[in-house]
Amino acid sequence: MRTLITICARGGSKGIPGKNIKLLARKPLIEYTLDIARQFKNNYKDADIALSTDSKEIINIALLSGLEVPYLRPEIFATDTAGKIGAIKDVLIFYEKINQIKYDYVLDLDITSPLRNLDDLSKAFQLLINDCDAFNIFSVSPANRNPYFNMVERRKDGYYQLPKKLAKHIVSRQSAPQVFDMNASFYFYRRIFFDKGLQSAITDKSLIYEVPHICFDLDHMIDFEFLSYLIEHNKIDFDLL
Repeated sequence: MRTLITICARGGSKGIPGKNIKLLARKPLIEYTLDIARQFKNNYKDADIALSTDSKEIINIALLSGLEVPYLRPEIFATDTAGKIGAIKDVLIFYEKINQIKYDYVLDLDITSPLRNLDDLSKAFQLLINDCDAFNIFSVSPANRNPYFNMVERRKDGYYQLPKKLAKHIVSRQSAPQVFDMNASFYFYRRIFFDKGLQSAITDKSLIYEVPHICFDLDHMIDFEFLSYLIEHNKIDFDLL
């Protein structure tokens, strides 16, 4: 089984400027993802690591860590509105051409959600392998809010209601259907996902892997500061590496 590990890292970031290379507990954020990518590659020998970025600064950090970077992300996939699936498919096709192979799976690791380890990746990968009909699997965490019970959306008339039509029959949090937050940490895709031209990680044949420990992505500066504190004070509730 040939697997391409993709690491997508745009140079621009508005929420946390320069976040992909910002120091987290004394090392650039991207290095946490490079480290776990190498662990997965060492555990699954038929795996390659591909960095997709438009930033020379990010490329230089990857090169210093020993990763070869033959690919430069095209401008069309480096804008604020560009979808990530298109960026992944472009680097996938590039590596298939230069390596003259066709990959069976893609593992996409998000730099801004680094709280994962090899055990998480291995268990999720096996779940996808075991389900021949599934297109993909992605990491999730239990949701703190539930659209069936305690979330609202605005109606056209300006008033607010629960997003789910069936919610009117649910009177307690315990009786609401279980929902999950996509924590953006990792995604496994079968190659057929890209052959079908799918544009969202959420399909009619998607699996989830519930991460059994703390896991969240870094959208705002306070998220970065919170994670820095957890790592520097040994407050992470699992072995990060």
